[in-house]
Amino acid sequence: MNGVVSPMLRRLAADRATGALVRDHGTLYLVEGQVVHAESPVAPGLDILLAGGSDRRSAARARTGRPGRIGDGEREICRLGALFDAAFFALAPGRGPARFRYGAEPRHAGAGRPVPAVALERETLRRRELLDSVWPYPALDAAPVVPRPAAPGQTVTARGRALLARADGTRTPAQLAWVLGRPAFHTLLEIRRLAAAGLVETPAPPPPADPRTGTAAAPAVAPGGAPAPVPLPLPLPPSGAAPAADHPDIALLRRVRDALEARL
Repeated sequence: MNGVVSPMLRRLAADRATGALVRDHGTLYLVEGQVVHAESPVAPGLDILLAGGSDRRSAARARTGRPGRIGDGEREICRLGALFDAAFFALAPGRGPARFRYGAEPRHAGAGRPVPAVALERETLRRRELLDSVWPYPALDAAPVVPRPAAPGQTVTARGRALLARADGTRTPAQLAWVLGRPAFHTLLEIRRLAAAGLVETPAPPPPADPRTGTAAAPAVAPGGAPAPVPLPLPLPPSGAAPAADHPDIALLRRVRDALEARL
């Protein structure tokens, strides 16, 4: 898992710089070369995570399931979780150049333990690899989440059911994370697991660029003018049941399932 996510972040850490590293998908705030806060429009902030979501049902459930006040230790864990969550998206590849504003400070960050830049990069790489090991279709991460019917006897976790209940075919994973008050990365991971199980539609990847013009080719069209459907994963068979044939999609899903069980 070797690699550098952001050479500029590494240089700023070596120089013990203080300020804000602004990238396409978010901002990292550094104090003497260490990251003290991260923000991204994709990731819910600490206030949303502690409130239990931005909708009334999620917030009410969170209020009834936890005490009115939390201790300093629990709050620090939540703060670090929000920092890593926002940093994951802030460090995603972008189209424009990054820039650094020396001396800039976050407006809504509280005091807490700083995170070394190397540790942040290492965790970002680990999360990228984890997403691809579950279901290597990054088009899911920004597309509206479209549920699919479960197969007879197929079970869904409570976390998965909560996501599917809010997925109306228009909300993206980021919007679902805000509604439910969950870290955005964990929401992406759960949606990829649901897609691997055949419970969420996998969108078609963008068409490849035409080498002659450099522009994207027109998408395939099915008879009648509708876009050609992307091959979707088959639902996992019920526990104890074996598939009738060794279909390649089923073989892949079984490998994904075995890998997930090995991580538990």
